[in-house]
Amino acid sequence: MRHRKARRRLSRTTSHRFSLMRNLTSALMQSERIITTEPKAKELRRYAEKMITLAKREDLHARRQVYQFIPQKDVVRKLFETIAPRFIDRNGGYTRMYKLGYRHGDAAPMAVIELTTLGEKQQTQKSQKKKKTGIKDKLEGLRKK
Repeated sequence: MRHRKARRRLSRTTSHRFSLMRNLTSALMQSERIITTEPKAKELRRYAEKMITLAKREDLHARRQVYQFIPQKDVVRKLFETIAPRFIDRNGGYTRMYKLGYRHGDAAPMAVIELTTLGEKQQTQKSQKKKKTGIKDKLEGLRKK
C-alpha cells in the first residue's frame, strides 16, 4: 500500500530520481526557465522552492545545506546573490509553471517552469492600487472610464 507516499516516482530508482531533481534544480537556478515534462516540473517545484527559502536565510548553515543538494559553486553563488534577494519579501510561490501541450515523439505533456519575478512597473502599479482605497478614488476611477 502507498499510504502517505506523496512524491512521484517518475519511473526511476531513488538515486536516479534524486540525481534528476538535483540536475533540474541547478538548471532552473542557472537559466531561470526550463522546458521539461509536466510531472517532472511539478516535482521540481518543491525542491526549487526549498532551495530559495534556504538561500533567503543567508547564513553559513543554509549555504552548506544548499551545497549538499547543488554542488555547482557558480549556481549556488547566483542563488544567494541574485535570486534570493528578489524574493526577500515573498513567502513562497517562487516558481510558475505553464503547460505547453504534448511532445510529438511520445505525446508526453510538456511544461515550462520558471522563476517568478515582478517587473518594476508591475510593482509600482501594485503599490499605487493599494494606496487608492477611498470612495472618492473609486468614483474618480469610474469617471475616467
